Amino acid sequence: MTIELPCTRYLAPDGRPLGALPAWADDFDLLTRLYRQMVLTRLFDRKAVALQRTGRIGTYAPTLGQEAIGVAVGSLMRPEDVLVPYYRDTAVQLMRGVKMEEILLYWGGDERGSDYADPAVREDFPICVPIATQSLHACGVATAFKIRGERRVAVTTCGDGATSKGDFLEALNVAGAWQLPVVFVVNNNQWAISVPRRIQCGAPTLAQKAVGAGLPGEQVDGNDIVAVYDRVGSALERARQGKGPALVECLSYRLGDHTTADDATRYRPDEEVRQAWQEEPVKRLQSFLAAQGVWDESREQALIADCQAQVQRAVTVFEAAGQQPVESVFEHLYARWPAALTEQREMLAERATRARGGESHE
Repeated sequence: MTIELPCTRYLAPDGRPLGALPAWADDFDLLTRLYRQMVLTRLFDRKAVALQRTGRIGTYAPTLGQEAIGVAVGSLMRPEDVLVPYYRDTAVQLMRGVKMEEILLYWGGDERGSDYADPAVREDFPICVPIATQSLHACGVATAFKIRGERRVAVTTCGDGATSKGDFLEALNVAGAWQLPVVFVVNNNQWAISVPRRIQCGAPTLAQKAVGAGLPGEQVDGNDIVAVYDRVGSALERARQGKGPALVECLSYRLGDHTTADDATRYRPDEEVRQAWQEEPVKRLQSFLAAQGVWDESREQALIADCQAQVQRAVTVFEAAGQQPVESVFEHLYARWPAALTEQREMLAERATRARGGESHE
């Protein structure tokens, strides 16, 4: 049986419109803001990789080539919505108000990286590294919204590999059965670490997995921010109006390594990567804006300088944060502190004090 699902694309890889654009796409102020945020995300991403390579943070998951998805999602969410992210969601988090230095703290293994300073994002969940478990967390959040009668949406993201996990499929099932206000955004970047999409799942599209759960699913060109913004926006509005969940599969490509612990050159053909660079999202939107006469080289250079300055300021704050107390591993885990852990925390703090004393004595 063949299931035909829509796949939306508005801009060609060279930025040319492929037909009529959505009515909102003549808002060049909006599109310019989205472009600026995509560039900021890419430059921050580049710096984060450099920090990992020089031992200043731990393993990091790059977003290179996937900026359009996160920027679109982050710009569409309302403050009262809740983001339930996965580990490649730098762009969304920045749009939501998470600070760059907090993201660096997180990837540096510091608990303060998940203790967001901005009150507007304190209900957003921290980065989820286990694969697909965040999908079920989002359904829990959406259930609370529905019980309370709140016009809020839980937005959860994942990669293509996560759609093969039981957690993801169970989340789709409960979302469809209970008609929850949750939107699933799948970043199909073609590679689940070293496993290509084509051998990971027999379905022609990942969006089809929504059909069995009774919710709408569709594909968009994840390198085309106009398409992502348009279709994710529709899914969010649908959920907000009480019409239930939706799944949007964004077709992109992971231009870098899966994480900084990976070497993608071992399993990906060079020609495939070269072709993907011809379709990447930042250049595509830049070309479109330039053709409309609203972007040029002087604006580009000014933007790059401004973004680099922002990134460097964040790095300075991050590096000045100092080392967190070892007992902080106990913090931010419980709404009400369990008394049974008090002794363990005190023992750990005492042991750390003795260790520091031993080091200074030597």
